[in-house]
Amino acid sequence: MAFDGLTISCITHNLSDKLVNGRLVKIAQPENDELILTIKNNKEQYRVLISANPSLPLIYISNTNKPSPLTAPGFCMLLRKHINNGRILSITQPSLERIINFEIEHLNEMGDLCRKYLIVELMGKHSNIIFCDENNKIIDSIKHISFQMSSVREVLPGREYFVPQTMNKLNPLDITFEDFKDIILSKNIPLSKALYSSLTGISPVVSEDILLTAGFDSNYPTNDLSEGELYHLYKIFTNYIDNIKNRNFCPIIYYNSSKEPVDYSVVKSNVYSDCLASPQENINILLEKFYAEKNLFSRMRQRSTDLRQIVSSALSKSIKKLDLQEKQLKDTDKREKYKVYGELITTYGYSLSAEDKVLKCINYYDNNEVSIPIDNTFTPIENAKKYFDKYSKLKRTYEALSEIIPETRNEVKHLESISNSLDIATNEDDLKEIKEELIQFGYIKRKSSDKKSKFVSKPMHLQLDNGFEIYIGKNNFQNDEITFKIATGNDWWFHSKTFPGSHVIVKCNNNELPDEMYEIAGSLAAFYSKGKEQEKVEIDYTQKKNLKRVAGAAPGFVIYHTNYSMMSNPKSLDEIKELLKLTTTL
Repeated sequence: MAFDGLTISCITHNLSDKLVNGRLVKIAQPENDELILTIKNNKEQYRVLISANPSLPLIYISNTNKPSPLTAPGFCMLLRKHINNGRILSITQPSLERIINFEIEHLNEMGDLCRKYLIVELMGKHSNIIFCDENNKIIDSIKHISFQMSSVREVLPGREYFVPQTMNKLNPLDITFEDFKDIILSKNIPLSKALYSSLTGISPVVSEDILLTAGFDSNYPTNDLSEGELYHLYKIFTNYIDNIKNRNFCPIIYYNSSKEPVDYSVVKSNVYSDCLASPQENINILLEKFYAEKNLFSRMRQRSTDLRQIVSSALSKSIKKLDLQEKQLKDTDKREKYKVYGELITTYGYSLSAEDKVLKCINYYDNNEVSIPIDNTFTPIENAKKYFDKYSKLKRTYEALSEIIPETRNEVKHLESISNSLDIATNEDDLKEIKEELIQFGYIKRKSSDKKSKFVSKPMHLQLDNGFEIYIGKNNFQNDEITFKIATGNDWWFHSKTFPGSHVIVKCNNNELPDEMYEIAGSLAAFYSKGKEQEKVEIDYTQKKNLKRVAGAAPGFVIYHTNYSMMSNPKSLDEIKELLKLTTTL
């Protein structure tokens, strides 16, 4: 969800509950477009981060602090002069605008009570933090906007502050059916766009959510709506807005199958019904967690790009090499035919005349007549030798390819397993392990100045309430570790039968494994494999004592001859935790 009016309404109510009547004890400006306000209220201290960054405007109560410059910027000094130690009287949002208004009471230089307003506008590239007096005159702002920069409104000291009404939008909090009908029908555009372009604080995602609930297609033309359809849409819309009026907020982060945060909302959304919903305690925790995780995934994706390119390039070459080898192997199927031709020419060649180009004879191996091409410029013995030479060459090729192709297949499997490891890597140590594996197997050259990477191998670990433990390897080194160092003879091992993926170990301490543990471990093995997008994945499982290392193979590769199989629905660690309310150690 965008940082829209609904999100800001939730933030405003949360800030109001915690901060009204609190004292503003510290003001800092760590960045040119960012403030941190420290407020004490009800024996608690809160730190409010306000960012007017055009690419990511934000406001929320943060648990972390940021270092400030040695010399405070002018805007920060001005705020300290006027409102430091001031009392917050109210925190409000006009209509559903993307604006939060802090009303602050303070003593002036003469000791008289005065009121000032700190106005936070969270409007994308137009975001700003504006400081006004009680007469709505701008004292200063964190960004100065002149008429050369905007023809709509100047934001400069001494100018009167007002909210620009350029979009001709209506307030959704008090809209009537007649107004709703008129503004929707006045626009001959798709219904979704008509909603978010006509009503304050409504983003495209909220518009889509309302239409899904009402049963309308987002591209439905507004001029095709009947009176009854319009009234139905209006009722669904007002029910949605009533949740905002009544403060029925439910902050939720939505994750995709890779546990990457996709979006968030302050009320339950139908738009992300195929995502994993993770409810949060409040909007501050949601925002801090969402953007921290989003940044982590962005950094991980950037840092893994080079490794992905190396693996992708090597995998592409190996697959092409395997295809070529398999075609060459198929061509060697003719070798036995050439051997028979040579033997038949040796046996029946005496009957050939100097003009014959074909030898027709009975194949004494199957009693069928066969026609053998002959080069009449050669003697029968020379023709037989030519076929024997072809047979010998193809036989050598077959024998060589029979050894090489399994190696190439293992190379493809190895690279596919590394590709899967990159998909489920969650931190820099995971990437270091993957890079070290690529170096050890010659896909990356280790620089003479580089030392072997130091990292702490930490497979995923679940401690269950029933006493069982589950370990999940995130790469081949970790797969090798949990299978041959952590697991013991009677522990159970799970792995996708057809896809590269993680080893999953269930430590059973010589106890019998309950049926639900097989299902849990199978679902995890399915999810942490390349087949996680499948509805069901076939899983092999066996006890650790049945596993053997493959001599000379890459780490994590095993062989086994005694196993069971089952079909499992892929489920992530978070989904399993949600199902069983498990405590997880990573």
